[in-house]
Amino acid sequence: VSDASGCSMIALLHTGAAKFPPNLLSRSRQAVSPLFPAGVLEGFFSIVSRKLASHGFGASMAAMSSFPPQRYHYFLVLDFEATCDKPQIHPQEIIEFPILKLNGRTMEIESTFHMYVQPVVHPQLTPFCTELTGIIQGMVDGQPSLQQVLERVDEWMAKEGLLDPSVKSIFVTCGDWDLKVMLPGQCQYLGLPVADYFKQWINLKKAYSFAMGSWPKNGLLDMNKGLNLQHIGRPHSGIDDCKNIANIMKTLAHRGFIFKQTSKPF
Repeated sequence: VSDASGCSMIALLHTGAAKFPPNLLSRSRQAVSPLFPAGVLEGFFSIVSRKLASHGFGASMAAMSSFPPQRYHYFLVLDFEATCDKPQIHPQEIIEFPILKLNGRTMEIESTFHMYVQPVVHPQLTPFCTELTGIIQGMVDGQPSLQQVLERVDEWMAKEGLLDPSVKSIFVTCGDWDLKVMLPGQCQYLGLPVADYFKQWINLKKAYSFAMGSWPKNGLLDMNKGLNLQHIGRPHSGIDDCKNIANIMKTLAHRGFIFKQTSKPF
């Protein structure tokens, strides 16, 4: 596989990363290590590792090397479901409020906040809404109001240590609608304040487009397809959508992507 200069091995690894078995990577390192300075070789194998990960060897590569550190200690994955119909009803009201606390170092889920919310302006869910979200009337009847749920979110944030100024966390949504339109719009309608931690977020669609070079027109479905991931649960279930967002983030992080805030400061 290698001539006296080691160049054939280098060419094989560089051009055939998708076909090169990850379990041979360490053997290749040993074969060419006497021929190159350590720093050069480590840089080269780092590139090969990323190439392998981009061709579906993410899990194998994760076991072999850690991914770059993120800018945040925690990512708070959020995906609202709201009252809806065709034509659209106004105002829309949040009826499912899920948050997953994702560790920025391991990209694993550490804690979950999940509540259903009683709509007050249009308390009766439409058939369209139930068909789209899977949320039936009995799941929202008698549930806390949005104001009460927001109070419980704040309690959960405090319990999880997320209100500590030394802890860096940021919300992550699939699009800008949840925190740019839905929450501030309903809070304004009800005369409720919007906590500062809801005013900065990462739009996963933008992050994915930066990482992969294409815009996911169909949201989570396109992102899962682009990363060869299985879709988790039911589309338009808030908690299931959060799990898909977390899975996509974990996959991108293992490929070396660093997540950054995409929203403009309020």
